[in-house]
Amino acid sequence: MHWMAIRFTTLALVALGTLATVVLTAMDSAWWLCAAIPLLALLCLGIYDLIQTRHAIRRNYPILGNLRFLFEAIRPEIRQYFLEDDTQAAPFSRAQRSIVYQRAKKEVDKRPFGTQKDVYDDRYEWINHSLAPAHVADSDFRITIGGPDCKQPYSLSAFNVSAMSFGALSANAVLALNEGARMGNFAHDTGEGGISSYHRKPGGALIWNIGSGYFGCRDEQGHFSPEAFVRNACTPQVKMIEIKLSQGAKPGHGGILPGAKVTAEIAAARGVAIGQDCNSPAGHSAFDSPLGLMHFIAQLRELSEGKPVGFKMCVGHPWEWFAIVKAMLETGITPDFIVVDGAEGGTGAAPVEFVDHVGTPLREALRLVHNTLVGVNLRERIRIGASGKIITAFDMARAMAMGADWCNAARGFMFAVGCIQAQACHTDKCPTGVTTQDPLRQRALVVPDKARRVTNFHDNTLHALAELIGAAGLTHPGELRPHHIARRISPSEVRLLSSLFPELAPGELLEGKFRHQVFEVNWAMARADSFQPARDITASIARESQPAESVPA
Repeated sequence: MHWMAIRFTTLALVALGTLATVVLTAMDSAWWLCAAIPLLALLCLGIYDLIQTRHAIRRNYPILGNLRFLFEAIRPEIRQYFLEDDTQAAPFSRAQRSIVYQRAKKEVDKRPFGTQKDVYDDRYEWINHSLAPAHVADSDFRITIGGPDCKQPYSLSAFNVSAMSFGALSANAVLALNEGARMGNFAHDTGEGGISSYHRKPGGALIWNIGSGYFGCRDEQGHFSPEAFVRNACTPQVKMIEIKLSQGAKPGHGGILPGAKVTAEIAAARGVAIGQDCNSPAGHSAFDSPLGLMHFIAQLRELSEGKPVGFKMCVGHPWEWFAIVKAMLETGITPDFIVVDGAEGGTGAAPVEFVDHVGTPLREALRLVHNTLVGVNLRERIRIGASGKIITAFDMARAMAMGADWCNAARGFMFAVGCIQAQACHTDKCPTGVTTQDPLRQRALVVPDKARRVTNFHDNTLHALAELIGAAGLTHPGELRPHHIARRISPSEVRLLSSLFPELAPGELLEGKFRHQVFEVNWAMARADSFQPARDITASIARESQPAESVPA
């Protein structure tokens, strides 16, 4: 019986306290109600704990067992503010968040007393500096997007707001991001949720992201509508059109917007029902093959009166990417740009397995895309963007060294508008008003103040990039190459990224030279007319891994 006494001690004490304070209220003073009412509430909670059947710990430890759920609820905040190491990224470290806040607020972003990183850690990376540093006078780095078939090329900043939809973000967050983009003269990707009135109102440059739901360009059945597309695409504010094939947060999975966040405004922007879950299909209905994708790109370019059209993807099966390249070669149609989204990207809700274990990380994906285009002599026609956990100027420099022409950031700009990484984005209870449709919560996000912070973060990050490449003896980030970045791979070995990720020679794949297994195995499997492999992957790998003398003729 001793164990029962311990388990029910709290309930017994609350019951005795309730009885005592009720008696004192009746016999002494009404002031005892101040104690009687809370104790009575706790007693009711304890009784409910005993009779409820959902939580065993509450049945065994009435009242006291509720502390377990309280501590669990505030665990992320306790860890983030009191226990987390400054450099421990989960998913972004305190140091990463702090640099965004400092640059957004124009506060001091310098650090005293040396690096907090372990420079002998196996993953440590750095950029090699020059004894003849260059002076970079202008940090407004820009890239012209538009291939030979583009009639309205766009001068794009080297740093832009990555795809985040209205609905996933609040109205005030979208307003702040677009106003910040307008003031800083950089672009704002709409995300697949379509172009809302909050994207239009500030007038900032837009990259219209079109996903498999075709929001903003769909008919009543949810299929692509050319007429609806023209109405949006031909507005001056839309500078580029981006077809979303897949995204880093949940590649191979459609978009997710819980019904609780589908307000009348979101429903109007997307053309869906109010209050119902808004889930995009995993795949597109406008095309079903690489050749179809190329013809869709050509169609959108023509309908938009020659604006740059490209696509965004998180790399999965290599042969599918190679199939797209073969379709480019077969049709002569090329996208104006490709945005490579790393598997480490992601701002909205996604299944845990997809977040943790699906998709190719940015560096490997970026290098594969860049090398493939070099190997088929298409790299000069197609610009490459990179997105996925890009926060600092070094993140940008590394991505550009690996083949990117420009970089996008999503969570970085979310931090700039006030995100504190509460990781409550999918609950509609964001504490800072960034990812909620609750008007009272998003009211806390003051648009003029946050818009200025968005501009500051953009400008100060590019200024830091200018200083970084100047220290390396360069004058433009387009001059960065893998040999400028070094990585420690063991306590006693350092390698340049150029040796870890070798460069293909121009036209190498067209000549049938396959120096790397990923090309040797997957190039022959790719077919322009289908995303399905031309032959069995297991047999192909087994064949290519055999010694040359044992391979049948």
